[in-house]
Amino acid sequence: MSENYLQKIKDAGIVGAGGAGFPTHVKLDCESEVVIINGAECEPLLRVDQQLMEFFSKDVVEGLKIAMTLTKAKKGVICLKGKYKNAISNLEELVKNESTIEIKIIKDYYPAGDEQQLVYEVTNKVVPLMGLPKDVGAVVINVATTSQIAKCIPITERVITIAGAIAKPQTLIAPIGTAFSELIKACDGPTNLNEYSLNVGGPMMGYIENDWNAPVTKTSGGIIVLPKSHSLVIKKTRKTETDLNLTKAICCQCSYCTDMCPRFILGLNTEPHKVMRGLANEDPSTLGAISSVVSCCDCRLCSLYACPMDLDPGKITNMVKQSLLKKGAKTAKIVPYEVDPLRESKQVPTKRLIARLELTDYNVAAPLNHKIFDTKSVKILMKQHIGAPASPLVKIGDAVSKGTLIASCNEKLGANIHASINGHVTEITPEYIKIEA
Repeated sequence: MSENYLQKIKDAGIVGAGGAGFPTHVKLDCESEVVIINGAECEPLLRVDQQLMEFFSKDVVEGLKIAMTLTKAKKGVICLKGKYKNAISNLEELVKNESTIEIKIIKDYYPAGDEQQLVYEVTNKVVPLMGLPKDVGAVVINVATTSQIAKCIPITERVITIAGAIAKPQTLIAPIGTAFSELIKACDGPTNLNEYSLNVGGPMMGYIENDWNAPVTKTSGGIIVLPKSHSLVIKKTRKTETDLNLTKAICCQCSYCTDMCPRFILGLNTEPHKVMRGLANEDPSTLGAISSVVSCCDCRLCSLYACPMDLDPGKITNMVKQSLLKKGAKTAKIVPYEVDPLRESKQVPTKRLIARLELTDYNVAAPLNHKIFDTKSVKILMKQHIGAPASPLVKIGDAVSKGTLIASCNEKLGANIHASINGHVTEITPEYIKIEA
């Protein structure tokens, strides 16, 4: 089964739906002791995974079983928060006679969905510096990806939450390539685009998108519409030069960014305050060890919660991290320190985080619309995943059906791309393929 099913997953173009889009057929081509399903969904306002676990719980369990078979894992664990009561009830009923599958309830904190937090919650092991969960015998998969593994058909839709300053927050099933503006309109969003911005993804790790017609991809988990005057928009759009100048001017080395860093608490030596000190003093020798930079997971807790001076240590640390990685910087696969015995007391409650982000008014239900969103035009990106962009297999004028393979990475690291609607190819560029119904 393993080799054939891995090929099916590759053919279907399945990638990690909760992060950077790592090709799933590559991730599952290993042996592990445990497969962990990440159902924490710790980003505020997003409602995708909790509803997939509630309404498509059979797919989640079936996908987990397949992943366990492929990786030869003897144990499977579905991690989710206690407040997802309907999902818990449905999943517990499905696995009550499954001796190798466990439902693990985790606390409602941020970033509970960081895969290293989940690995520790389940195994009490810490993934080493520059390591992966498989280094400690674990594989972590997102809920949406798990459901896709069970179906193993071409990925043509993405479940996505539309939230924020809109009249009807919803979680929609959108064809890949659907324009954000169409989804926002369907949720009675604002029409005066000059006064609002789009946060794509969660409010913590997401990014500000100025193009309202940008397309849905395989990794799009949410669109949060916010006034341009919102503090989150202002912080995320602040120029890097301004952040550097502010760092030099007012960083007081309080070390809150380090003390509250989830990776530092796990013993991984992540020390953003040292990065800030190094840049403030223009002295690379004070940046700290390479491990203090490359272990950053860019959760932005330091920037959007911990720093009392409204600085952006996460942005600065990640900027230095990317520079070091491009230059080939490496560190030993070790865990430098013991896990902080006060770890649980340092976990940031999601409710408190939402208040700090000034998002309490937007923290409302976004019920799942089970009907596939109807669109007449899609712009499907060639790169929706880690690895090489896909190469087009169609030409302008070709008739395609939903599920038709339209681009492939061949044997390079990447993922297949499929048509998400029936129609004709009307435009092909290095970046996307446009299909009109």
